[in-house]
Amino acid sequence: MRTFLMVVGFAAAATVLQAADAAAGKAVYDKSCKGCHGPDGTPSAAMAKAMSLRDLKSPEVQAASDDDLKKIIAEGKGKMKPVASAASSAADVVAYLRTLKK
Repeated sequence: MRTFLMVVGFAAAATVLQAADAAAGKAVYDKSCKGCHGPDGTPSAAMAKAMSLRDLKSPEVQAASDDDLKKIIAEGKGKMKPVASAASSAADVVAYLRTLKK
């Protein structure tokens, strides 16, 4: 039982150490994403039309899994090209996107 509790404790500690940082994600978003997606996740009407962008606060975007959002950041989607400067921080960016939820 004691060994089990130690394993659970180490796993919990590892999870905390790997937790995404929304503040760091905002910094990356501001640098790499804000130009198209807008400062609060709402693209301008012209950009939304030209790039087929959704509001990042929308239920559809927020319903996407973290892995799906990280994949979009790393690989792009539709007219959006991969964001190389944000790919290594994708978990942080996704943590920030979750703070935008309507």
